[in-house]
Amino acid sequence: MDFFFIVVIFLIGFIGSFISGMVGIGGSIIKYPMLLYIPPLFGLAAFSAHEVSGISAVQVFFATIGGVWAYRKGGYLNKTLIIYMGITILIGSFVGGYGSKIMTEGGINLVYGVLALIAVVMMFLPKKGIDDIPLDQVKFNKWLAAILALVVGIGAGIVGAAGAFILVPIMLVVLKIPTRMTIASSLAITFISSIGATVGKITTGQVEYFPALIMVVASLIASPLGANVGKKVNTKILQWILAILILATSIKIWSDILL
Repeated sequence: MDFFFIVVIFLIGFIGSFISGMVGIGGSIIKYPMLLYIPPLFGLAAFSAHEVSGISAVQVFFATIGGVWAYRKGGYLNKTLIIYMGITILIGSFVGGYGSKIMTEGGINLVYGVLALIAVVMMFLPKKGIDDIPLDQVKFNKWLAAILALVVGIGAGIVGAAGAFILVPIMLVVLKIPTRMTIASSLAITFISSIGATVGKITTGQVEYFPALIMVVASLIASPLGANVGKKVNTKILQWILAILILATSIKIWSDILL
């Protein structure tokens, strides 16, 4: 049973991290529902929403390191964007991660469902012409970026995510950042965010360390592989993969909340 448990958790971590590296997210949008629903399907003990969010927070921290490393060359990392959004999302994610201790299971799932729903709507909004902007000519509203990152950080910290699944659509639709720069920069921002969420979860005792360790090992292997594949895939395909993943997850979470 122990070996089977390790295999199941490792595969959840590997699949989620490969996809997250490819489309520029920390992976919680995928791994949160996978950890919540897949272990019980195989007769393994179910994790609570608090445990899932704690494991996710630790795993995202390591998954994003691998993704950022893969994108470190090529001019895709926008340092100004990373600084402005990184500082405020770090504050927000710590507040959300620490405060989630007093929330109910249903409350955490509800926050996750709302974030996923917003992300779905934004991913399907038109994003014409953003990939025609030269990377060295990208401009954006710095204070709007900072405020949005703070709000995202609070919500993401609650569910143990780093928030990239909603940051990516915000960066594409609101800030008009080209797709590959969005993917690379969002990984760096979510790495910063995951520090706050992880510290908040650990200090409030919401982390199961053994499954978190398995997920971390899977992340370190799979995330750079996914990022390297993502560099070669058409940007429209990457946007559609992310949109479909968020939509499917959102439907599952909301069906559980409502039914």
